[in-house]
Amino acid sequence: MTSTSTVAPPGAAFPRVRRPRRSGPANRRHGSVVPYAFVAPAFLLLLAFGVLPILVAAVVSTTNMNISGLADSSNIRFIGAANYTRLVHDPEFWHALSNTGLFAVVGVPSILAASLAVALLLHRSDSRFARALRAFYFMPAITAIVAVALVWGYLYNSQFGLFNYLLSVVGISPVPWLSSPTVAKFSVALVAIWRATGLNIIIFLAALQGIPKEYLEAAAIDGANERQRTLRITIPLLRFAIFFVTITTVINWLQFFDEPYVLTQGGPVGATTSISLYIFQQGFRYNQFGFASAGSLVLFVIIAVVTLVQLRLRRRDVD
Repeated sequence: MTSTSTVAPPGAAFPRVRRPRRSGPANRRHGSVVPYAFVAPAFLLLLAFGVLPILVAAVVSTTNMNISGLADSSNIRFIGAANYTRLVHDPEFWHALSNTGLFAVVGVPSILAASLAVALLLHRSDSRFARALRAFYFMPAITAIVAVALVWGYLYNSQFGLFNYLLSVVGISPVPWLSSPTVAKFSVALVAIWRATGLNIIIFLAALQGIPKEYLEAAAIDGANERQRTLRITIPLLRFAIFFVTITTVINWLQFFDEPYVLTQGGPVGATTSISLYIFQQGFRYNQFGFASAGSLVLFVIIAVVTLVQLRLRRRDVD
């Protein structure tokens, strides 16, 4: 009886190892193109909806463009810096700018304090009621401004509003919430504060969940009470979140538009006219597109300067 044996060829028992390809010039060029291909869609969107409108507004701001210029381009003339000169000498522009500054001074600290305080309270409990409250506080951020204006307009009604009814119960005379120039500023700002607080609460809650519990437990073992742990551990570790909320809130208040436009149309007597609403009125009420474009460029510069100052201050804070 004969037996046949198959002899494996040399090296068959071991897997063939492929040598890595050498990174030649062609491979390096291919590898450098791929990241740009992924970034290209976002870059094109930013270019189309961010940079290009700014350039168009800069060009339009040097012309006398109005509603007739849209129908016949021959009516458009180059006037240089005349719109900017007119803007500087316009008292309504400075009045709107001062209103915007007042809104920012009142709104930014109020939103920061309210959202941080509520976030700290909600972070202490993980019950179903606390989770329901998180959704409740976030609802104003996703509610349409028209619906918000209808509700708050009813609350502010001087004759049938809920606020004046509650004041009448305790013997206080009705308050002209939206008809008094002084009171209307704070009434409109209150609606904006209420809308913006919900989103910032969620941001602070996310930052609070990222703080290691070991820090707080070690401080508690060392004898620190809850107030000391909050002031010396929790809030310092929230510096980046506080900075982010501050810079976004300042930018939003400099672009303050929705609440005064829907609730008061900038009244009474221009008391609630913000710089954004002023630009809108010049462009779409008085059909002065060139003048409105000049105002929008000035607002863009103001926001850029404020943002750069805040970023500069942030760099000095070393974590």
